[in-house]
Amino acid sequence: MGRFAPSPTGPLHLGSLVAAVGSYLFARAAGGRWHVRVDDLDPPRVVAGAADTQLAALEAYGLHWDGEVVYQSERTEAYRAALEGLAAAGHTFPCACSRSDVAAAGGRYPGTCRNGLLPGRTARSVRLRVPVEPVCFTDLLCGPQGHDLDTEGGDFVVLRADGPVAYPLAVVVDDRAIGVTQVVRGGDLLAATGRQVWLYRCLGLEPPTYGHLPVVATAAGAKLSKGSGAAPIPLTSPGREQTLHAALTLLGAAEPAVGAATAAEQLAAALARFDPGRIPTSGARVPTPPGAATVE
Repeated sequence: MGRFAPSPTGPLHLGSLVAAVGSYLFARAAGGRWHVRVDDLDPPRVVAGAADTQLAALEAYGLHWDGEVVYQSERTEAYRAALEGLAAAGHTFPCACSRSDVAAAGGRYPGTCRNGLLPGRTARSVRLRVPVEPVCFTDLLCGPQGHDLDTEGGDFVVLRADGPVAYPLAVVVDDRAIGVTQVVRGGDLLAATGRQVWLYRCLGLEPPTYGHLPVVATAAGAKLSKGSGAAPIPLTSPGREQTLHAALTLLGAAEPAVGAATAAEQLAAALARFDPGRIPTSGARVPTPPGAATVE
């Protein structure tokens, strides 16, 4: 079972479409379900109406999901229960350190509050203890991975100073609740996966398998995003079909030419010929300003 989990910070662009189509193809080719979750955990970043726009875009591209859409903003109690479980098992501790404190220590949490708060200090957040040994897993596309959480940043925040739970914990709790067994997403999230695998283990759960897709970048090499000027994907013909063909090309699953194929026909053909071994090992770059339907 797979999923796609966009943050509602703006319209979908080519990079997010590649992630959506990639996760869809992996799930459907295996005969599995495909779910959609809206990651609206951080209210200041949420753009009004963006979630509805993103869901409409998925439907326009023939990416129909199973079950109800899950919204992180409605799952506070589940996160609190997970926090309580981690605390009861001794995996977490209250921390008084700020981001500037960690930055002053070189970017790695120095363990200041690991054995208790210093006199006169008040807890700001809650951190998860990380292991000394690397967290290892095998990525479906990137192969064996070993993340040394201790040296990469140390004990990390699971409950933020401003109130919400941190994203790594939320996504683990949500994926478990839905029953996700396979997470396919953009390669820019590979570096964060070790923390999520460790959280699964702390919660006594089996992690899903992970697959990280090549990242779509601008001509200058920056990740394609709203911040880098990514254009919204078109929702009508012929741009829709051209853009889907571009996404499928990046995944090694496109027919040689778009022709008159509709989005649904392109997806059906891609599923019939889908082979993860055809996915390129590196991403593509799009011109500046990024055109949603053009891939170099």
